[in-house]
Amino acid sequence: MGALSDDGGVPRLSAAWLVPLLFILAACGDGGSVLTPATSPTLSPAGTPTASPQPTATEPPEESVEVTLHAVGDVMLGRTLGDGIRRSGPLYPFEPVLDLLRDADITFANLESPLSERGEPAPKDFVFRGPTEGAEGLAQAGIDIVSLANNHALDYGLTALADTRAALAAAGVLYAGAGGNEAGARAPVIVGRKGLRLAFLAYVNTPSDSGSGFDVSGTAATAGRAGVAWATAEAVAADVAAARGQADIVIVSLHTGPEYQEPPSPLQVEVARAAIDAGAALVLGHHPHVLQGIERYKRGLIIYSLGNFVFDFDSVDYAHPGLPSALSAVLRVRLSEEGVLGCRVLPVVIAEGDGRPRPAAGAGAQAVLDRLARLSDGCCGLG
Repeated sequence: MGALSDDGGVPRLSAAWLVPLLFILAACGDGGSVLTPATSPTLSPAGTPTASPQPTATEPPEESVEVTLHAVGDVMLGRTLGDGIRRSGPLYPFEPVLDLLRDADITFANLESPLSERGEPAPKDFVFRGPTEGAEGLAQAGIDIVSLANNHALDYGLTALADTRAALAAAGVLYAGAGGNEAGARAPVIVGRKGLRLAFLAYVNTPSDSGSGFDVSGTAATAGRAGVAWATAEAVAADVAAARGQADIVIVSLHTGPEYQEPPSPLQVEVARAAIDAGAALVLGHHPHVLQGIERYKRGLIIYSLGNFVFDFDSVDYAHPGLPSALSAVLRVRLSEEGVLGCRVLPVVIAEGDGRPRPAAGAGAQAVLDRLARLSDGCCGLG
């Protein structure tokens, strides 16, 4: 695997290593094509062995179609960031990282706030709400699809959730993990790129609020009520298996785990691995507000938490020494119909002054890479 370079804080992909004969490149490698076993001689009708046809020297080798995905963490467009959108326009939260967001075939984020001017706040410890113009900002920044399956999707009730879905649809931003009923919330969103079909599924399963006791499971969609997709290992596995029949690649967003903790919880591990076991290629974790480790599991790749991406800070963040919630990243993943071909971490740091992400360089980039290297299994250039 090629080493990370530090060019303005943005690592570059190295040249691909040769693939060992008869094996598929490991999930966290830097390049990838699939080699198949040599064809055995076939018998003619008379029983005489005949050589199998061989490609001529002028025939180019077959190459797998490859798609690049950029995945980022929590995007919260309320509070001071919402004020910035109203003051400076919808692109305000993303201006320092536009080149990173746009340099992929598909870019995915977790939208951590409803986009609405309506609704009543839920009785929770924290409620977020951003302006509907934020949807246009997501689109202009190059974010193609978001997860709505999180513990803040219904902070201002079903009215604000409906406004959010409408604003995203009007801006051309796809969303997964919420719908008019349980079937809609759990339905895959199929995205086509370069002839490949990628299915996105998104789920939430977070504990009740520590202060208010608000029960997030009450926001789950039911057969007769709009809401979010609730994560259990059984539900995720069933949905992934069904999506495999509709797409070449299945990607799961999972919003769960204790906040500000380094190791993933048993629930995070259980559900993420259940998704891979059922046929998902990639699991993208959110909710802890800090970066957690990246793991190769069988033929899949799991990042347990992408941390924050667009987020202003409050007293809870500052209660943690070193402000780990300011360390962020863009996870760059190369995909084909065979699964994950390679991955890289592009370090990002969130500015304290405005909550906006910026490409990291020097000590900032090294802090991101050191944290992930310590928590991960050596893949994605972190070994």
